[in-house]
Amino acid sequence: MANWKPLDKMSILGKHYPRLDGPDKVSGRAKYVYDQAPKGMLYGAILSSPHPAAKINSIDDSKVRRLAGVKAVLTDVHPTGTVRYAGEGVAAVAATTPEIARDALELFDVDYEILPFVEDLEKAMKDGAPQVFADRGNVRDPRVRGEGDVDAGFAEANEIIESEYRTQVQTHSCLEVHGSVAMWEGDELTVWDSTQAVHGVREGLAKFLEIPESNVRVICHHMGGGFGSKLQPGGYSAVAAKLAKQANAPVKLMLTRKQDFLSGGNRPNSIQKIKMGAKKTGEITAFSAVSHGTAGLGGNAGVRLPIVYDLPNWKHEHYTVYTNAGAARAFRAPGCPQAVFGMDQIMDEMAEKIGMDPVEFRLKNDTNQTRQKEWRIGAEKIDWQRRSKTPGSDTGVVKRGIGCAASIWWPGGRGTQAAMKIFPDGGVEVRCGTQDIGTGTRTIVAAIAAEELGLKISQIRPMVGDSDYPKSGGSGGSTTAPSVAPAIKNTAEKAKAKLIELAAQHFSVPPAEILWQDGTASVQGASNKKLSWKELCSLLGTEPLEVNGEWVEGLSSAGVAGCQFADVSVDTETGKIKVEKIVAVADCGLILDRLTTESQVNGAVVQGISYALYEDRLMDPVTGTQINAEFENYRIAGAAEIPVIEVILYDEAERGVIGIGEPPTIPTSGAIANAVYNAIGVRMRELPMTPDKVLTALAAQQTSRLGG
Repeated sequence: MANWKPLDKMSILGKHYPRLDGPDKVSGRAKYVYDQAPKGMLYGAILSSPHPAAKINSIDDSKVRRLAGVKAVLTDVHPTGTVRYAGEGVAAVAATTPEIARDALELFDVDYEILPFVEDLEKAMKDGAPQVFADRGNVRDPRVRGEGDVDAGFAEANEIIESEYRTQVQTHSCLEVHGSVAMWEGDELTVWDSTQAVHGVREGLAKFLEIPESNVRVICHHMGGGFGSKLQPGGYSAVAAKLAKQANAPVKLMLTRKQDFLSGGNRPNSIQKIKMGAKKTGEITAFSAVSHGTAGLGGNAGVRLPIVYDLPNWKHEHYTVYTNAGAARAFRAPGCPQAVFGMDQIMDEMAEKIGMDPVEFRLKNDTNQTRQKEWRIGAEKIDWQRRSKTPGSDTGVVKRGIGCAASIWWPGGRGTQAAMKIFPDGGVEVRCGTQDIGTGTRTIVAAIAAEELGLKISQIRPMVGDSDYPKSGGSGGSTTAPSVAPAIKNTAEKAKAKLIELAAQHFSVPPAEILWQDGTASVQGASNKKLSWKELCSLLGTEPLEVNGEWVEGLSSAGVAGCQFADVSVDTETGKIKVEKIVAVADCGLILDRLTTESQVNGAVVQGISYALYEDRLMDPVTGTQINAEFENYRIAGAAEIPVIEVILYDEAERGVIGIGEPPTIPTSGAIANAVYNAIGVRMRELPMTPDKVLTALAAQQTSRLGG
């Protein structure tokens, strides 16, 4: 089985080093899709339906075509002719300026037959609610899973708790909107796409346009946020390609911010009704849950209950519900933040019920040995013992509290291919059809190659983000590093073996007698027989050395444990929750770049705080569209809301490379919710935990105490 070098033998991996693309990004030299401008480029725009449900009877584009500057018009953008959410594409244009393109959209005359709609999860579940799809009900057949005998487990319990938890719809809110630039050269199509999967977009476009994959090239040099929403080909990419074909000119089509909110994907909401039974000694005996969620007109709004803990008897019944809203897409640990928000709160509720410390209760029901250690590390770092033993007992207006929650993530690596070219002058290029979505993939490609060859990172030219490079998968599910890293190592190993053969031929000795160290080749026991990197590469003559490599089993694995502790303050007069500190403990196997890994955890925690306290898609029941589809009213955590984040990485290098993108965002909202309860003695069971909800809960508590 393949192995990495021991950590103490590595000169680069496992240490802190900056990203190669940092200077380009801060200087503005980095080129995103929006920055692409092929000669003669036109500007595309999509007409979106203002109605959440409607039949398109006809589209008159005669005025559009007469507008000076319009070069292409499409009226077949919608695949079925029946609109199912406000924001769905109906028609499109390409024009010489973006202003003309926007003006042209106003000239389409669309005859809509407006239909009944339902924009809310609970409304859609009711009998007689408008059906999103004519051929099926709004509530899909349940997905039922379980183990053991739940009834027997509850009969065995000393205490039983039932609670309901709710999470909201969260949009991806990528800084760079979805979009493409399409350019034809004869029958060959080049697309610059803001994507997490250059090969996936290539395959999807080729299939949709019914052309060979070999005729499509997809490029993504830099990408401004995706979080899962850009893993799949977008309809806008195909529209851009069709407009470009019709106009015989390149077309840039970037969604507007509102279109991005309405159709760019989202994290489904959830209603979770959970029941748990436990013994007074702390063992959970039974768990059951019924959950509902909507992915809009999408087909999967799953909640991954139960999660993290070891349960002998459990059952989960989940229902996905259709509504007239844009379809959900994968969003950083799909189904997990929702699940942990409910799971870790009921864990705290049960711990309080049986009189056990919440951390000890978790240790009692968590057999993951890594997380057992992480629980203790995190508790020590947050100073768990200063936590209020009686929730809400602090005097004063501003109250402090501490809470915790856990995370887990499963996927590992998959097949990736790579190629390396070493030039006679010593230059090294590494090609891989992965993409850097802002997580530092370009840098670790160079670092791994440099580590294996004994060179500096600056001597490697990493080339990613192009479907013409050897195939790799989409960057999602925390699979990128465990997929790409083994392939780069394997490729570099093969290149090094070829160079060793070259050195052996030069010195007329067997390859086994060549010693490789710091990019030099020497004959063992003969200090005068040595070739520097440049000297060795010069032996290639006029042709570069080219090798191909692939993913190798044993260099990566799957499964990440983790936990977080939150320290919060709550102003009981304003209802404002402030996160003071987060301690995030996680493992991810062999750490390739410690700086990038810490950055990933920081970003995930910030996104988790934003989910817990601010973000919420608000739908208008009258118009059926999102009323806060812009950053002025869709709240996202900003610089002023970022707390102290202490990242603790639990090293398990022997497991190989494991992804870290998803896991650290999973427990944040649950940890904050438990900390808020510890502070004010009132449990917040609905996200986001906004000031109005805090004040309402405090008022209800006061009324209850007064016997009202």
